[in-house]
Amino acid sequence: MTAAAMHRTRLLWGSLTALGAITALVTGAADQASKLWLLRVYDLATKGAVKVMPFVDFVLTWNTGISYGWFQQEGPFGQWALLALKVIAVALLWIWLARAHSRLTALALGLIIGGAIGNAIDRLLYGAVADFVLLHLETASWRFNWYVFNLADVAIVAGVAILLYESVWGDHAPKAP
Repeated sequence: MTAAAMHRTRLLWGSLTALGAITALVTGAADQASKLWLLRVYDLATKGAVKVMPFVDFVLTWNTGISYGWFQQEGPFGQWALLALKVIAVALLWIWLARAHSRLTALALGLIIGGAIGNAIDRLLYGAVADFVLLHLETASWRFNWYVFNLADVAIVAGVAILLYESVWGDHAPKAP
């Protein structure tokens, strides 16, 4: 193997890449399985809002934008542009994963990559991302609704939270003098 080929291999595969890749695969598969079940078996689209717990409903929404419904893109150009951004983001996260020195970092990046891929599959199949979990609190006089999300979103947020935790308290976090 040439030196250039070895460098490319190290750029894309490191000692903890398998952990991140397996995490991404499981995350993406769980996300897609939940959506397939809710869309095809349970048929959430025809049921409307379904109360799961006093503070959790299943309600189907199609998100043509990104987080919190920002940057809604109804047309094909916008959808392909968002998909291209996801591909670039996943590629950059994969390079970071290949250089990861901590199992926690590899796990976090796997969660983020798997979530991004799960939502990208929706965008390819449906032209929008299927969101279905609605958290809410209500009293007699007011109601608070969180945004509607899916398992891929949970994985992405968990991955980012783990990275933040590790940046403050992890082995490589800056230490006080």
